Amino acid sequence: MQHGVDIESYYDLRLLAEVSVSPDGERVAFTAEESDPAADEHRTGLYVAPTDGSRDPHRLTRASTASSPTWGPDGVTLAFLAARDTDLDRRRGRADEADGEPDETDADEDAERDGNGGNGSNGENSDGKPQVWAFDLARGGDARQLTAFEHGIKEFDLAPDGDRLVVAARDPTEEEEGYLEQREDGGPIEVTRLQHKRDGAGWLDDVTTYLFVGGLDAEDADAESFDRLDDAYGAGSSEPLAGLQPAWGPTGRIAFTTCVDDDPDDSGAYDVCTIAPDGSDRRVVTDGSLRCGSPTWSPDGDRLAFDGSNYDNWYEPNEAYVAPDEAGAAFESVSAELDRTLARSGAPRWLDGETVVVPIADEAWTRLAVCPVDGEPRRAFTRQGRDRTIAAFDLAGDTVALGLTGADQPPDVYAVPGAELREDDAGGPTRRLSTLNDEWLDERAEGLPDCGVVAYENGDGEEIEAVVYYPSDFDVDADEPAPTICSIHGGPMSYDAPGFRFDVAYWTSRGYVVAKPNYRGSTSYGRAFSESLKGTRGELESDDVISAMEHLVDEGVADPDRLFCTGFSYGGITTAHVVTRTDMFAAAAPEHGVYDFYSNFGTDDNHNWHQWEFGMPWENEALYRDISSITRVGDIDTPLLITAGEEDWRCPPTQAEQLYVSVRKQGIDAKLVIYPDEHHNIGTPERATHRIEELTEWFETHDPGVAEGASGASD
Repeated sequence: MQHGVDIESYYDLRLLAEVSVSPDGERVAFTAEESDPAADEHRTGLYVAPTDGSRDPHRLTRASTASSPTWGPDGVTLAFLAARDTDLDRRRGRADEADGEPDETDADEDAERDGNGGNGSNGENSDGKPQVWAFDLARGGDARQLTAFEHGIKEFDLAPDGDRLVVAARDPTEEEEGYLEQREDGGPIEVTRLQHKRDGAGWLDDVTTYLFVGGLDAEDADAESFDRLDDAYGAGSSEPLAGLQPAWGPTGRIAFTTCVDDDPDDSGAYDVCTIAPDGSDRRVVTDGSLRCGSPTWSPDGDRLAFDGSNYDNWYEPNEAYVAPDEAGAAFESVSAELDRTLARSGAPRWLDGETVVVPIADEAWTRLAVCPVDGEPRRAFTRQGRDRTIAAFDLAGDTVALGLTGADQPPDVYAVPGAELREDDAGGPTRRLSTLNDEWLDERAEGLPDCGVVAYENGDGEEIEAVVYYPSDFDVDADEPAPTICSIHGGPMSYDAPGFRFDVAYWTSRGYVVAKPNYRGSTSYGRAFSESLKGTRGELESDDVISAMEHLVDEGVADPDRLFCTGFSYGGITTAHVVTRTDMFAAAAPEHGVYDFYSNFGTDDNHNWHQWEFGMPWENEALYRDISSITRVGDIDTPLLITAGEEDWRCPPTQAEQLYVSVRKQGIDAKLVIYPDEHHNIGTPERATHRIEELTEWFETHDPGVAEGASGASD
């Protein structure tokens, strides 16, 4: 039996992504991401399972990636987004329309027009244009194609009548179409928008995304068969990533999100709106004071629950709000009394007409909260345990579906009756519906980490928590101190909770302890804790990181000569600040970070945030210099591995170059790794594993214990 986690085992994992409960609560659809080594791609398969656990999940898609599983009102129609080979009936129909007889020439022309390359070798469009597809689970068979928009579909929802759908799609004018063709041919980038780029979306253009309404008849899948809702369109700096989030309510109205400000690119506002399916009677429900998302209709369709946050203070908790479907409605938070932010593992859901359920970030944990519209919110599911956290959530038909994960358990799907949420001391999920990685886990049963939440004092005497992962055979009380990696979360509006991470399991299987501090600014300890970071950079977070490692050294867990530090995004920013303050780390790896906020302004996609928190750099130059680790780069003596994505518009690669050259000029051992054509996150399986190997090799190269043959991390 294999007891370790080797790098190749990454390719055998399936990681849960989304869960969606059918309207009657009897089935759950879910997606799970896995690796395709031959194509060096991640693919996401679609599964369905009965929520009573009576049989194992059935896999519906294999060849192409599927996302956004959405149930029809009948509970047997299951729609999803995918970039698949064009439906054969549609291809034949186009040929018949052309000359009455399909032939190879017609098929080739259709393939070129649809971007399929003519062979459909892996079942996906080569240009990656997703469309809406749907399975009929009562009849069986393959999915049928419901849309055929030239530029693809971004989002969709099904109507309560079961006969229509609403989609969000780009609709360029003739002039804009010409520009898009020019760009495809390598022409110049021309931008007139203030929000000139977005990470993951690249350089932005002026093409507007609209909502369209059409039927579920596959023969009417072309855009010409859909009606455009001219008053339902995307705008604002958030729209390229947040989308319009259409939600079709039980009374027939459609909710969506957009920015209605006069200068939307210079605003953080994102409002909830509703509109009739014929495009009439648009109502702006919220008042421009919040950044809203995930609108969800109440069972009778007279109210909406949504996620709302203060866009002028990103450190305030996101809260669950409820508003009537009225223009300029009076809306109220139903979760404010908890002083906890909504987690990203699921949108607000209605338990009944008077109760909303949301996942919340609660210290080093993600759990559910039950929020009555008229009453006090409360935490739920006491049996969930602090060793498991919620990675995905949905609720429908009195059934709750959760993706639960632990340090030694990749996420799986669990179900529990919604009735338990109505109890003051609700128990928690006990019915497991999926076993996505049981074989993988059995082969590594003795090599997966143990985990605990450790409390310690920082330099200011405040209590901070860190999630600490230990090698499976590590005895805190008896073993010699171990080499220890401090892995810092990004955000900073984020937090760490015990959960499965491949890089952590890989490191612990090689003898490392891995510590993940929830430094000041983390969002799961209430507004005051999160907001303590407001207007600052570097000092508070680095103190909390250094104090965590000092605590683990004092407790005999961490070897003081074999400490390492890394972090991604804001974790990279913090890593750089840490090594300007201390030489305690044998090596460090700031990944995809910002190190000079002054020179960075306007080169990333976060200028609105930086303006809100720090003002304009030409007006507050001293502040921008002070919050930048590059200002104190002369104090760095720690060997640095510095990484970046070549097309990262969140933390541009020029930042990594600047830090790299600055430390190399001082004779510090350093290495720069740039991932070509990569955005802020690491994309392909090969690059994901390369990143882990690069970090591990950097730490081991500078580990005196490896050189001396000490126990602990392997070479």
